[in-house]
Amino acid sequence: MLKEAYLYQQLENLAVRCQTCAHNCFLKINQDGLCGVRKNIQGKLFVLNYGRAVAAAIDPIEKKPLYHFMPGTFTFSVAAAGCNFRCLNCQNWEISQVAKNKNLKKADIEKLGYDLPPEKIIEEAIKAQCPSISYTYSEPTVFLEWAFETMKIAKEKGLKNIWVSNGFMSQKTLNLILPYLDAANIDLKSFDDNFYRKVCGAQLEPVLKNLKFLKKAGIHLEITTLIIPSFSDNLKMIEKIACFIKSELGAETPWHLSRFFPDISFSLKNLPATPLETLKKAKQIGLKLGLKNIYLGNI
Repeated sequence: MLKEAYLYQQLENLAVRCQTCAHNCFLKINQDGLCGVRKNIQGKLFVLNYGRAVAAAIDPIEKKPLYHFMPGTFTFSVAAAGCNFRCLNCQNWEISQVAKNKNLKKADIEKLGYDLPPEKIIEEAIKAQCPSISYTYSEPTVFLEWAFETMKIAKEKGLKNIWVSNGFMSQKTLNLILPYLDAANIDLKSFDDNFYRKVCGAQLEPVLKNLKFLKKAGIHLEITTLIIPSFSDNLKMIEKIACFIKSELGAETPWHLSRFFPDISFSLKNLPATPLETLKKAKQIGLKLGLKNIYLGNI
């Protein structure tokens, strides 16, 4: 189902500028955004993945991972296709990297998954006795419209809303979801802008800005860093992340240090799995700097 995007600007010659994430894609007629699921059709920006679930599941909330928000409960998780990042290490690449699949036509993107309207998501969550909805697996920013309409109903029904995100959304998107957002786990993949540009196809600064905004707004926030051998395992860089978390987000902010496995990654299959010792060293760095809640994941 095609749906007109919420956040975009109409320009001259029927061009548009998407304002959903920090890429701010400039799109001429028939051009797609970097996410692969937003398209300029006759001077209007349309979402190709609206209401099309490529994944829906009941998960322990700790799987998000969230360890300090409603612990011990289950969350109803949903995802649509697409992502505004191009992470070489992506573990959900089959649903997130649709823009890089040259064999997939845009008409096929609209057909990916199955129809799951917001009302049905809420119905299923309540039926499963899940007190929260998680927008996860792919990037919720690129299915903003579907997520937002679900979040509004969830709020009315007393359910909590959780985003598991790369943190690269625009300020307009943050302002839109903020009244309905209760918790977020945000990837802080590195403290090196070159890493973000080369590995993710993005930039670091918007992520840092959004993390500070979410914390100041009172959203429950937890951070995840995937430690990739030879890419994001430099201990000095890890120390910079720990310093940022303590100084800007607070020493109590949970930090999840996650292990990389090459066999499920998008293209970094030649690397070894992250040694457990590297994760332990990273944890010790954070503890010495005063962080109070550090957890090792994928071990």
